[in-house]
Amino acid sequence: MDPIAVAFLAVGGVGLLVLLVALLVGEIGEFGSADADGPFSLPAIAAFVGGIGFGGAAVTALLPALPGAVTGLLAVLGGLVVALPLAAGAIRLSSALRDMPTEPTLTSSRLLGAQGVVVSGVPAGGLGEVRLDVAGQHLKYSASSEVPLPAGTPVYVVDTPSPTRVEVVSTAPDSPLSSGGTAS
Repeated sequence: MDPIAVAFLAVGGVGLLVLLVALLVGEIGEFGSADADGPFSLPAIAAFVGGIGFGGAAVTALLPALPGAVTGLLAVLGGLVVALPLAAGAIRLSSALRDMPTEPTLTSSRLLGAQGVVVSGVPAGGLGEVRLDVAGQHLKYSASSEVPLPAGTPVYVVDTPSPTRVEVVSTAPDSPLSSGGTAS
C-alpha cells in the first residue's frame, strides 16, 4: 500500500476517533469552553480532519502512479472536498443536539390551568379521577371538587393539594335546565 495513502488513512482514523469521543463523551481539554462553538468546536475540527484523511486516502487509491508531491497535493484537495461538508454536518448536528427544545420537568405548579375530563365521577367533597392534557400527554390524577362532577365533564385545574391530587372546576357550559330555568 502506498505510504501516502497510509498516512491519510491514519489522519482519517484519528479524526474519526476524536469525533466519536467528542460526540459521545463531550468536549475535551481547552475545546470544552463555552466559546468553542461552530467551526471551532471539537466535533467540527475532528470531522474536518477525518474528512481530509479519508477523502485523501480515497483520492490516492484512484490516482495513477504520479510523483509523491503531486499525489499529496491532489489528495489534500480531494480531502478538502470531502472534509468541508463533513465539518458542516458536524456543526449542524452538534448545534441541533445542543439546542434541542425540551419540556421542563413536570411539577405540581405546572398542572395549574391544565384542562382535562372527568374519568370517574367526582362527588362533592370526595375524590374521583380526571385525565389531564399536560405537555402533550394524557395523565390521570385523583381529583376533588366543591360540586359533584359526573364522568365526561370537561374540567380545569385550580389547585394542586398534593403531587397526585388536583382540585378542579367544571368548564362545561351551564344548560338552561340545570340552572333552575325552564325551557320555552
